[in-house]
Amino acid sequence: MTSTIAVPATARAAVITTVKEDLVIKEVDVVQPSDLAAGECLVKVDYAGCCHSDIHVKNDDWGRTQTPIVGGHEGVGHVIAIGANTIGSPVKIGDRVGMKWFANACLKCEMCRLGYESCCTLAREQTHGLTVEGTFAEYTRCWVDYLTPIPDGLDSAAVTPLLCAGLTIYKALKVSNAKPGHWVALSGAGGGLGHLGEEIPCKYALPLLDIHISIGIQFAVAMGIRVIAIDTGAEKRDLCYKLGAEKWVDFAESKDLVKDVQDATGGIGPHAAIIAVGHALPFNQALMYLRSTGTLVAIGMPGPANGILNVPIALLISKCLSIVGSATGNRQDMAEALDFMARGKVDCHHEIRDFNEVNNALKDVSEGKVKGRIVLKIAS
Repeated sequence: MTSTIAVPATARAAVITTVKEDLVIKEVDVVQPSDLAAGECLVKVDYAGCCHSDIHVKNDDWGRTQTPIVGGHEGVGHVIAIGANTIGSPVKIGDRVGMKWFANACLKCEMCRLGYESCCTLAREQTHGLTVEGTFAEYTRCWVDYLTPIPDGLDSAAVTPLLCAGLTIYKALKVSNAKPGHWVALSGAGGGLGHLGEEIPCKYALPLLDIHISIGIQFAVAMGIRVIAIDTGAEKRDLCYKLGAEKWVDFAESKDLVKDVQDATGGIGPHAAIIAVGHALPFNQALMYLRSTGTLVAIGMPGPANGILNVPIALLISKCLSIVGSATGNRQDMAEALDFMARGKVDCHHEIRDFNEVNNALKDVSEGKVKGRIVLKIAS
């Protein structure tokens, strides 16, 4: 479909040119409407979120970063062109849409049919800001079948963090099998990824609120699930209580974290634990404090050097425990998460910064200086 909006030949983008170095903001070629394949579209980006994963990609922590590549993987913008011969597009020119970690999925394979789109081979090959151009750009190529329509009435900047952090923690709550009235432990509930205590090297201890868990408390409360928050500090404690957590365990003050978590939940531990941190210790602790038949959901992704579970197999068997890994959610999960926000059940705390501040923003995220999420204003 021919765009009715003028598309420039070049536009600004923040590009990873060298791993572990600052992104370079420069003019890059913009895909023209005539160059879009069937099923592809061009999105003019309004806002893009800064996530810990963007830092992992920039530093090539996962060994998959391709350079040069435009960074960023969550964003909101408007469709301005759709490739010729596209059939049955769920979006049209002018629609406001969201872009997520996975840019595309085949929607035909076994994993997609089962609802595990994040395990689709195509999805792993087409990931925003990692293997295909991301959202730190004024214009980016997307795939019509995997864009998320944004409901009317939602603020574009406020909804941006929901497209990654919100979707990830919402899916984790779903796969935890927690029912209304059940207890769920959220580790690192008032802090950034890696809020781990004195046994952990300080580089993993970030002092401020992690957006995954702040949204997670709100989702859990809206789902009728009771939350025990595990973190440290009075400010974070007060915030967790304000968001709806019923119990709090300060890991820095606790002499026996496993016992304290169990005592806080009636003596036998929570039904589930969701761990979103960057070291193995909280994962291993969770398996010790979960009640029988409990579920550990892993959404944090420690690096290879500190990401090993070390738990007695006999414990897993005797307590009938389940261990679940959850990468992110599917299209239905995303629609459900947006509905919670549209009904006023979830609010994503964020601050808006100018696109030119991308490197300072990522630095602040890395150093834990941000409460919630930084959202970059891309559109000029």
